[in-house]
Formats: sequence, structure tokens, C-alpha cells
Amino acid sequence: MAQQGGRQGVVHGTVAAGYEAVRGEFEAAVASEPADHSAQLAAYVHGERVVDLWTGPDTDGDTLFAVYSSTKGAAFLATALLLQDGVLDPDRAVADYWPEFGAAGKAAVTLRQLLSHQAGVIGLADGRFSTAELADDAVLAARLAGQPPFWQPGAAFGYHALVIGALVGEVVRRATGQRLAEVYEERIRAPYEIDLFLGLPEEHEHRFRTSLPMQPTPRQQAALDALPRGPHSLASIAFNRPSDLVEWPNHRKVRALGQASGGGVGSARGLARMYAAAGSDVDGLPPLLKPETLAEVARAHSVGRDLVTGIHQAFALGFQAICHTQYPYLGAGTFGHDGAAGSQAFADPRDGFSYAYTRRRHAFPGGPAPENERLVRAVHRAVTGAV
Repeated sequence: MAQQGGRQGVVHGTVAAGYEAVRGEFEAAVASEPADHSAQLAAYVHGERVVDLWTGPDTDGDTLFAVYSSTKGAAFLATALLLQDGVLDPDRAVADYWPEFGAAGKAAVTLRQLLSHQAGVIGLADGRFSTAELADDAVLAARLAGQPPFWQPGAAFGYHALVIGALVGEVVRRATGQRLAEVYEERIRAPYEIDLFLGLPEEHEHRFRTSLPMQPTPRQQAALDALPRGPHSLASIAFNRPSDLVEWPNHRKVRALGQASGGGVGSARGLARMYAAAGSDVDGLPPLLKPETLAEVARAHSVGRDLVTGIHQAFALGFQAICHTQYPYLGAGTFGHDGAAGSQAFADPRDGFSYAYTRRRHAFPGGPAPENERLVRAVHRAVTGAV
């Protein structure tokens, strides 16, 4: 293992020959951050780790951060395995697996529509979830089963930000008798030794670093204050406002239960390794997904204006279809997921690499931190020789 610990502002870790520019970009990104900034960057090419960097006080490559919605990548990879096995059929109605979900006009909603954020079941029509409820996917699923959709399923799409893992997870539980987190643990995390947990065991708690609030500039804060926050807006419903999502993963119950939409805890090493394993041999272990499965789960199903966030977005079968939105120079079929604190993780099957970035302090305004643009481009250039 490379050297432990991290003095603030100093970059630690290693890069393979040819990836020196990636380290330079990481150092440049660190230089512009607050003194307490902690972050990690990792990348794999054809199953081999080529970038392994970190910075920040009390941080090393094994440190675990809350990865928020990057958690969804683990949930959807486990779901993809069940689709590949034929245990789940994307074109069957969700209610075929979970009869209670068929209430309130949702009987015809297919698993494909649910996975691609077209179902319209983004939250509660009358109230909000408590912190304890939000931590528990079983509770979320039970409360959401009878909810009417907020739009005609299949006619539009919107980010099911905090509940998609619970909804898909209940389908998995009804079809297999196992929780989605158990499928992930048994078939992905444990055999591939991936440092990304859906349910952080007590023995790994000492590796976790609490999330820290963002530090927007005055101009950024003014823009944040101007965002629509009405209690009946789709964004408020989907993000369970008002709530303090910065503090949410700092609760032990959230980390212990591993809520599949955003309760995961992991490292950049873990995220990059997981996406590498999706389509490549890793340490002698075979790829998790066959090429035809990879192509199907990465294919964009929902592209356009997201009704919840109001921005241009693209979703595949659960995953974000990243090459359609954030990084158009990546290969067609690039799939992954970002997270609210600034994390970003994905696989580019065309060019055979995976990427992951994590940070402790939230970025503004949420989603992939701005420095990902320069870091992703640097990794892509090193992999492909692009200029």
C-alpha cells in the first residue's frame, strides 16, 4: 500500500507510467480547495488500477466517505446481474413482483420504466419522510406502494432521488427473497473485495469520515437561495425538503442500513474497482456482466428535461448515461452515477476504463464536483492518447 495519512494540501499515492498528467491535474484541483479538503481519485484500465491518489488531513486511500447517490451504481449493478440471470424481466409490470405497488394507477408501470425514472413515484404527496424513515428502504417501499404517480408513467421522467433504491429493492426482495444489499454483498462486494458498502459493518466504522457542509462563495449562496423551494414542487418532494442531507449519512443508522439510493459508504478505490469489474477481468475474476447485458443496462432510455431537477439529463437502466450529458467525449455506453457531495464514478466500456472521485466536503451546488471535468478529461487523455 502507498504511504498512509495525508497532510493538508499534499497529494499522496501513485500513478502508472503515462498518467503523470492526471496527478498534476489532481494537485491543481487540490490547490484551489479549502485547507480541510479531503478527496480521493482512482482509475482502472482493463482491470488494472492505474491511478490511486488522495489528499487531506486524516485521509488515505482506504478512508471511507459517504458517497450519496453514487451508491445507486452498486444497487443497479446488482439489479443488472438479476436481469442477466433472467430472474427479473425489465418489461414485466412491477406489480407482477410486488402486487401492492399496482395501486393508485400504477398497475401497468414496468420495471424498465421504474429503472429509467419514468414511474413518477418520487416521494410522498402529503408530508415528508423522517430521518429514520429515510434510512430504511423497507419503510420507504411500504409507504410508497400506495402513492399515486406525480405524472403519467412512461410519458416523462424525473429523478427519483431518494427512493429509487427502495422501489427497485422491493422488486428484488419479492423476486429473490433477498434484500438488494444482500445480493450486492454476496455477488459483488465480497467476492471482488470492493470497498463500497451497502450497510457499513461496525468493524469498518473507524475508517469512515463524517461529511462536511459545502462552503459556497457569496455569489453561489445567493444563487442557492434563489432556487425554488416550495413545499409542493417536484424537487422538494423528491429531495424530501426541508432536510439536512449533509448530516444524513453522519447518522450511524443510515450507514448501517445502507439505503440503496444514497446511504452507501466507500472509497474512490472501491467505486473504480466496482465499475472495472462490471466489464473487465479484475485480479483473475471474470467480468460481472456479459457484453450484451452491459449494452442494455447502459443504453439511454430517458433523455431530455428532467421534471424534478429541471436540467437536461439522461438515464439508462438505473445508471446515468453519462456520455449524453456531462462528458460527451466519453465512449457511447458510458454508465455510472454521481453523488451529492461531489463524487463521480463510471465505466467507459468502449475505452476499457473506470473512474472514481470522492470528497468529504460537499461541493457546490451538488452532484459531480466541478473539478471532475478536468480530472475526467485528464484520465481520458491518458487512456486514449487524445489531445
